[in-house]
Amino acid sequence: MKFLRNLLYPISLLYGLITSVRNYLYENAIIESTQFDTPTIVVGNLSVGGTGKTPQIEYLIRLLKDNFKVAVLSRGYKRKSEGFVLADKTATAETIGDEPFQYYKKFNNIIVCVDADRTNAIEELEHIKNPPEIVLLDDAFQHRKVKGGLNILLTAYNNLYVNDVMLPTGNLRESKKGAKRAQVIIVTKCPNSLSEKEQVKITKKLRPSIYQKVFFTTIDYNNELKGANSITLNEIKNKDIILITGIANPKPLTAYLSDNGLKFKHLKFKDHHQFTIKDIVEIKKLQSNNAVLLTTEKDYVRIFDKLENLYYLPIETKFINRKNDFENIIKKYVEQSSRNS
Repeated sequence: MKFLRNLLYPISLLYGLITSVRNYLYENAIIESTQFDTPTIVVGNLSVGGTGKTPQIEYLIRLLKDNFKVAVLSRGYKRKSEGFVLADKTATAETIGDEPFQYYKKFNNIIVCVDADRTNAIEELEHIKNPPEIVLLDDAFQHRKVKGGLNILLTAYNNLYVNDVMLPTGNLRESKKGAKRAQVIIVTKCPNSLSEKEQVKITKKLRPSIYQKVFFTTIDYNNELKGANSITLNEIKNKDIILITGIANPKPLTAYLSDNGLKFKHLKFKDHHQFTIKDIVEIKKLQSNNAVLLTTEKDYVRIFDKLENLYYLPIETKFINRKNDFENIIKKYVEQSSRNS
């Protein structure tokens, strides 16, 4: 696989050139970006694969929802609908996508919508009854048609964008120079014990501009499993466990479970996998009478109605330090933008 990727390096150079030209056209207003009166926060990354966008969006929702009318806008990857869709009580993971459905089910009094054309979606949102006061754009760092008011770039601790190269040899969607569009860079999925000395070392490697702030977060796992009822990790230690994942990078989860003494059979599917009837039948065949089915929250919303004895392990983003500094940046941006709009 690595040999094949290296063989495709000329294509990576071509792809890098194309994305660089595209960014040049936007940055020099040859292709126009739309900036909206409604404050917009873009959360995204430079690479394909999991960098923790979903828990970061949820962190922002929790931070803002009590004081502002929050809308979350996503493309709705792999949904079976088209155009602009505003989530309502009829919404499912199939109609709006797994992550948007997760937001909708998890948080009350927020707006969740999907549209591949984010410009159109925000225009739609600004004309609904009780429009949002802040729009969070999920995975829209490369969607240059919308000029985000505040851009948050995520990069995983074990796969920093500065150490990567362009697709298909590497995992970058665009040149590393694209990082300069972000006002905030967050290094995600860090070890809990990450020292300030190592934080400084990583920050120097990222070479942020003077206007950019760098933060470090880790994954905070909840020991209480959610599902038909609530149980703890300790309660399932002596049970047969089947772990089902359809996310980009399940390694942090599998490491956490192993570190907590759990033994499990891992059924690993591709990111955003659409579980078929055949998949469900095969899972049921593997499930003994006492077996616990464990999955991620993102996968749970796609299969909770198809399997019994199914649980997920809730996760949240946790700032290693300087949490207040990050939150103040967000609140200041939204408050100032709201006053100026």
